[in-house]
Amino acid sequence: MHTTLGIAQDVLNQFICCQLPISPYPVTLPRKDFIVMVKLVRLLHRLSVNNAYQHLLHDHLPAVAHFNPGHFGVMMGYDFHLTKTGPKLIEVNTNAGGAWFAYLSENAMATQFSGRLAARLLNSFLVEFARYKRSRSAKPSCMAILDEHPESQFLYLEMQKFAELFRRANIKTVICDPLELRKSGSQLYFGDQTVDMIYNRHCDFYLQTPALADIKNAWLEGGVCLSPHPHIYGLLADKRRMVLWSDVDALRPLDIKTAEQALLRQCIPYTTALASLSSDAVWRTRKQWVLKPDNGYASRGVYVGNKLTATKLAHLPPESTLAQQWIPPSTSTYPDELPFKTDFRLFAYRHHILGVAARLYQGQVTNLRTPNGGFAKVILS
Repeated sequence: MHTTLGIAQDVLNQFICCQLPISPYPVTLPRKDFIVMVKLVRLLHRLSVNNAYQHLLHDHLPAVAHFNPGHFGVMMGYDFHLTKTGPKLIEVNTNAGGAWFAYLSENAMATQFSGRLAARLLNSFLVEFARYKRSRSAKPSCMAILDEHPESQFLYLEMQKFAELFRRANIKTVICDPLELRKSGSQLYFGDQTVDMIYNRHCDFYLQTPALADIKNAWLEGGVCLSPHPHIYGLLADKRRMVLWSDVDALRPLDIKTAEQALLRQCIPYTTALASLSSDAVWRTRKQWVLKPDNGYASRGVYVGNKLTATKLAHLPPESTLAQQWIPPSTSTYPDELPFKTDFRLFAYRHHILGVAARLYQGQVTNLRTPNGGFAKVILS
């Protein structure tokens, strides 16, 4: 009977993986590499709260990102590739998605966030709101999970699972488009309900579009707790920060410790503005680069150098395109499958690691559509 049940469970797991961006295959991550990743996440968080670091960035941030609301950003994501010399940070995300699918990769029968992860996730939002209100006992009455046309988003199911998490904590929760919120005074409303906190999954990171004007103004006036927000995006997730982090000499005024400098050199691939390089030099060395828009997300507009055409290079805007040292992803192999490219995402709140997941894919850039690819369970070795 146990054997039959085991087979049935395997079949069910395979079915779930076929229906969702979840891989049936586990990925091994050396513990020593995981420790390095954690150290880097914590170092970057320390930088973000360093007044000298914020001052160093002041002239490079838009005005909206100068406003510091006194709290941080939920659901930070740090994406790494593994190399023979250890992990390399590829990018940082403020509204990192995929936590639900990462959870399912380890708990295929789950219907909601539960256990320690649920507690950690919920606590990160409660801490954010308490810091916003400057009261440890403060708790939001109404939460809005915000995205553009959320029902059409690939990760809408994940938004629903977060809504369930908040509702179990007796927090009224809505999932909405920015245009469904209206501002009155300094407050935001969904219908007649005051919105106390926004879990911001929108990709207009600096709140620049007209649809987000009410939200931007309510946030700047202190009428709503917005997390993540432009300030934390500017400090950590704006891709131009990789330019600074890969130039350790530029960080010397911050009195970074020798070991921390070494960690940055070890983990941050060289990154520069495309405008700082001659087009002839980029073309000659194109196999060494990956080119990406400085405000892009979800691998949109990313070009791996060895697939770059001269025409495409000529049309890339130099001032808003970054050239980053090409760090090929590691490879995972399984019987009867083509090799999968592999990257790793650490989910974090401040210096706390909430979880780690791998993503398996084929093709040029990370995607969640490769058969038997997607988020995968990580086994530390």
